[in-house]
Amino acid sequence: MLDVLTIGRVGVDIYPLQIGTPLAEVETFGKFLGGSPTNVAVAASRQGLRAGVVTRTGADAFADYVHRALREFGVDDSQVRPVEGMPTPVTFCEIFPPDHFPLWFYRTPTAPDLQIRPDELDADAIASARVLWLTGTGLCQQPSRSAHTAALAIRGGRAHTVLDLDYRPMFWPDPAAATAAVAEVLPHVTVTVGNLDEVEVAVGTRDPERAAGLLLRRGPRLAVVKLGPDGVLARTATETVRVPPVPVTVVNGLGAGDAFGGALCLGLLRGWPLERTLRFANAAGAIVASRLACSAAMPDEDETLALLHAVQPQPVPPTGAGGGEDR
Repeated sequence: MLDVLTIGRVGVDIYPLQIGTPLAEVETFGKFLGGSPTNVAVAASRQGLRAGVVTRTGADAFADYVHRALREFGVDDSQVRPVEGMPTPVTFCEIFPPDHFPLWFYRTPTAPDLQIRPDELDADAIASARVLWLTGTGLCQQPSRSAHTAALAIRGGRAHTVLDLDYRPMFWPDPAAATAAVAEVLPHVTVTVGNLDEVEVAVGTRDPERAAGLLLRRGPRLAVVKLGPDGVLARTATETVRVPPVPVTVVNGLGAGDAFGGALCLGLLRGWPLERTLRFANAAGAIVASRLACSAAMPDEDETLALLHAVQPQPVPPTGAGGGEDR
């Protein structure tokens, strides 16, 4: 039985080693394992959890790299299989700290990880995983969308079934299509995670407390809204918690959310109070934001706690009971 099983995107990140240089002028690059749900599995493994990923690659040299990297990170790769005739996706980025990191995804018109079919799923692994982590990107095309729906049916609303909203506009015909797809699955998950752009697509508002409340009304028991430089807010039916960010010098913010996700899984499985979980996840994200890579930068529990204890806690804004009606 796995502690964390993720489903969805995988690829190879090609990141410039010359920070602050336009991509057209970059001469040297580094190669890293990538793809948000894959990175979350790596982050969870680094936090000491047994993690695996369900995804698809091409039948090529980059697929060999994906398998090797997953094994080196301690992630189960038994459900990572090739799709003939498609290349393993690659992603390029530009790095302009502290907050500008454009991405170019080479995975159109489709990608191997969008070819996961319902009849290929390991029902036992999905049912028994202590956390199942899915992303909104996995809903953007068939047959992946049907596979995600089937995985949710297998779970049957079991905790902890997490939907990372993960909205990438280049993968959708328009925002309305993403809104409709997310609306269909929200009643079947127990946790949602997203930034302000993503919750706006999901429920139509950027106000974090209202967005969290609207998400809860659609089925989840916990809604987490990442606020970037303003920290993170989370809401349940009885509690609203908001915590500040952990200050670091940002190098590359692209993997911070995935580090947050892996650390969130640890907090959920440990049964920590919500505020402790959010502070811990924030610290994990901050560590990765201070480094170039994503997967290779994921911290372990000791490193995350060390940063958390080193920073002076900032005041947490007062919070009230959640669960009221949102309009």
